[in-house]
Amino acid sequence: MSLHFSKFHLVCGYAASGKSTLAQQLARDHGAIVLSEDQWLSALFEEELHSLADYVRCTARLRRALGPHVMALLQAKQAVVMDFAANTVEARAWLVGLAQEASVTPTLHFLDVPQEVCWRRAQARNQAGSHEFQLSKDQFDKLASHFERPDEVEGFDLVLLQSDQV
Repeated sequence: MSLHFSKFHLVCGYAASGKSTLAQQLARDHGAIVLSEDQWLSALFEEELHSLADYVRCTARLRRALGPHVMALLQAKQAVVMDFAANTVEARAWLVGLAQEASVTPTLHFLDVPQEVCWRRAQARNQAGSHEFQLSKDQFDKLASHFERPDEVEGFDLVLLQSDQV
């Protein structure tokens, strides 16, 4: 897989599409640090996360806390991989805003993996207990229903990865 050079990497795709795995690979390839939304949410808000509304509320708090830190890292020329689900226009706008304030162009890696494949991966991950959060089919479907395909006009360089590349 060809990995685009950038100082600020974003990941996008359905739950269990391979975003975290790709984030780790990007970090190795670019000497970057990874900031993982799931790890932070689990550590800070595990007891508060019971619904999609809880996720939205807690991730907004996390963004407010981490935003200045991310900008400082980028301004210090540190490569950063945001393992945050950049799955909506609103989520991507926040990330692109950070990049603009730090005067860097973000690269969005879109893992275009079919929902059925991702759901099978989520089930396997649930059974293995290898992820911070267990997803029910209903939760997976709700998250998927909010997904918005990315478009370069949003302000990033786009790298499209098909399911056979992840």
